Amino acid sequence: MLDTLYDTDIVAWSETQADLLSRIASGQRVNGVDWEHVVEEIADVRISQLNAVGSLLFQIALHLLKLHLWPDDPAHIHWRIELIAFHGSVNRRYVPSMRPRLEIASEWRHARAMLAHDLADNPAFRALPEECPWSIDDLLQGDLDALLATLKQR
Repeated sequence: MLDTLYDTDIVAWSETQADLLSRIASGQRVNGVDWEHVVEEIADVRISQLNAVGSLLFQIALHLLKLHLWPDDPAHIHWRIELIAFHGSVNRRYVPSMRPRLEIASEWRHARAMLAHDLADNPAFRALPEECPWSIDDLLQGDLDALLATLKQR
């Protein structure tokens, strides 16, 4: 039954498993814990959280690039507002144990690659560093003007 519930209604399965685990934690003896899937889901939480933070770091890098490459674009204010939102989200989700598992260099390369096709001949794009100019700490701090200034110094 639990395998079927896991496959057909993950919400109901997780509620059932949470209840069973709570009962075990309170000292009750219960059967029916789907240990294999519980372990799998706990491991997936780690991956999901890392992916979410990585995605936010990618969005931050991409929007900083947009601000740098198109400073006079009418969408400039919109990009800054989105950057502020991404920064808030990344700071709510980031925890120190993520640091060695996050690859800001990869997110930077991905952001550059998103723009490379249309901007290959743009001198400002060609002047961008190949390697990410910011650390995770720089991005978490969220000083947009300082982050942009780093790109202008290149």
